[in-house]
Amino acid sequence: MDESDMPSIKPRISVIVPIYQVQPFLRECLDSVLEQSFRDIEVIAVNDCSPDRCGEIVDAYAAADSRVRAVHLTDNVGLGRARNAGMEVATGDYLFFLDSDDTLTPGSLQLIADRLAKTDDPDVLIFDYARTYWWGGLTRNSLSAVFKGNGPEVFTAKQRPEFLKLLMVVWNKVYRRDFVEQGGFRFPPGYYEDTPWTFPVLMSAHRVAALDEVVVHYRQRRQGNILRTVSRKHFDIFDQYTRVFAFVDKDPALREWRAQLFTQMIDHFVAILAKSNRVPEEARAEFFSLASAHYRRYLPEGYVRPEGKSGIRHALIARGAYPVYQAMKVANKGNREVRKKVRTVQKKVARKRLDRGYEAALKRPVDPNLAVYSSYWGRAYVCNPAALHAAASKIAPHVRGVVVVKQEEVAKLPAGVDFVIPGTPRYWEVMARAKYFFNNVNFEDKVLKRPGTVHVQTQHGTPLKRMGIHLLPYSAAAKGMSFGKLLERSDRWDYCISSNRFSSGVWEQAFPCSFQNLETGYPRNDVLYTSSGDDVRRIREELGIPQGKTAILYAPTHRDYNKNFVPQLDVARLASDLGEDFVLLMRGHHFYERTAELKELVASARVIDVTDHSSSEELQLAADVLLTDYSSIMFDYANLDRPIVIYADDWEVYTASRGVYFDLLEQSPGHVARTQGELFDVFTSGAWNDDRSDTLREAFRRKFCEYDDGRAAERVIRQIMLGESAENLPVVPLDERIPAPSPTVAYADAADREPQQQHTTAA
Repeated sequence: MDESDMPSIKPRISVIVPIYQVQPFLRECLDSVLEQSFRDIEVIAVNDCSPDRCGEIVDAYAAADSRVRAVHLTDNVGLGRARNAGMEVATGDYLFFLDSDDTLTPGSLQLIADRLAKTDDPDVLIFDYARTYWWGGLTRNSLSAVFKGNGPEVFTAKQRPEFLKLLMVVWNKVYRRDFVEQGGFRFPPGYYEDTPWTFPVLMSAHRVAALDEVVVHYRQRRQGNILRTVSRKHFDIFDQYTRVFAFVDKDPALREWRAQLFTQMIDHFVAILAKSNRVPEEARAEFFSLASAHYRRYLPEGYVRPEGKSGIRHALIARGAYPVYQAMKVANKGNREVRKKVRTVQKKVARKRLDRGYEAALKRPVDPNLAVYSSYWGRAYVCNPAALHAAASKIAPHVRGVVVVKQEEVAKLPAGVDFVIPGTPRYWEVMARAKYFFNNVNFEDKVLKRPGTVHVQTQHGTPLKRMGIHLLPYSAAAKGMSFGKLLERSDRWDYCISSNRFSSGVWEQAFPCSFQNLETGYPRNDVLYTSSGDDVRRIREELGIPQGKTAILYAPTHRDYNKNFVPQLDVARLASDLGEDFVLLMRGHHFYERTAELKELVASARVIDVTDHSSSEELQLAADVLLTDYSSIMFDYANLDRPIVIYADDWEVYTASRGVYFDLLEQSPGHVARTQGELFDVFTSGAWNDDRSDTLREAFRRKFCEYDDGRAAERVIRQIMLGESAENLPVVPLDERIPAPSPTVAYADAADREPQQQHTTAA
């Protein structure tokens, strides 16, 4: 470890990070602190009994960096008391409370340290923040002008009261620890815990300074913000202001603050009540009544109400006139509400215009024993949805499964599979009434999520390339996609299947919705463990692979910047160069199926065209080695523990146009070739199957084959349809799993059995 990372005996700043259910954001938060140029810090990561992997994450950071201290609470105590726990072990000169879904701007801690030194260690230093949004938007605090106001560099709240009008949060300030301890400041339990901290602290501070810089990026989460959750916990605001006024009333010198505090309190009540996603509808009158009681209880002598609409609201609260307040609120919506109703009617008309049968079926009850399965927009009966359909028919036979497929795919369905064709009357009836929905992409926009239904996004591969909103900077890959619409579709998900922790983190960030990850493994990969040697030999024979040949499955991915199939590899030349011992299985990406370019390519080479083969898993079972570039098939094939070779001739172009989550050249599952000459050498030298290949694959498998063990489909069905606990079917450790036998082993076993069979026949 770099000695510069070692904190001093008494660090300058203690950054206290309370943590609860922020797994998608925690690493970014901690990295933004630890990668600062200013190093004289300690980071106290307080795990407030978070039910996700936040505890594991902070332990890993603590093990890697001595400046990080992991504190694990035995009970979930809430944000305020988690901060208190951090304060109890903090040793820095200053305390900085950073929320675990927010981040620091680069260089901001150095700016703070410099400002503290310049202002001779004030009690409190206030700085600015900017709101950040999922689409990349950034908006500085609307009241940032206060930082440019006239006044002394070091001041009291009385000298510059405009700072009390800033958002009353704890994380836009640092506090001298001695000042906090002498004042006995602590966070109370409950929502809005910042309020009874911030007011007393600022009113008590004799020396306050300001820094006109954006230090914190305040993440505006689409979902998951507790203060945007409908709950009676918003009633905590009344206790918090009771604490503030109790503090003020203890010190006669603070009475002059009562009028300003009173105004902010009533404005705060109004702001909470104005939001539809705060107080439950049935409790709004009660909330208003308590606000009125606080008004009467804390009304300062000689108080003058504010002017304008704010004054009218104050008057209504003073009178307890909730019906009048409600009527005024409705009236003030005016044209905005009218426009909203017009849009709603337009949407209903559009739905009726599209399919009246769907509208009618939506009025009927949800069928608790009906499930829908769809893969790749109904292109085929494949991938995770197909595997789940097959498993459910055995494990939960009481649930009728219906597969969505296009007309031209119907003949390929296994016997007995019930199906619907998109757009038909029965399709809309099934989509309206099913309880369970499984899809590896998204259902169309017109499909509504009904209460009580369960939508499972199965995904269709571990992501190397950027996905979801992470495509925002990559216009060539996004191709004009509406990311807002994408997230609206993804908001239907209740669960998202993951095959490893890496994928879970990607899905949570790329699709910022409220789904729960199902870390079960990919159902489609079950056959990579459950298939026998006889299955392997049968598939090879059906594909026409001669016995004794080394079958290379070549499966390149799609290039977003190419409209048509452009081969990255001269397959004909490779097949010729490798000679008679090898055979190539050419698997074009499904975007290019049946294209003239692909047909011409395979017609000119000594290869077997398997592009139209319905099962990718069967092709993997048949192959001795996988040759790919950036396709997610590498993550699936790694389960077989067979050699993988990466052909990355255009890595720089691909990463620039599509974006990737990690450097494949550094974390490869096998040897990497950058030119066709290098690729030829990898195969002819035997390197494709050497010890180095085994070592690379082992590390790759441990990270990316985490949950695939042959029982993923059963795990999903038992949890989703039967309500069983995930603990009932634990994942088999990697070292104990036995994948399907390789072709070499499959043929050897068959050869060993043949003499025994002959002996039995003779007997």
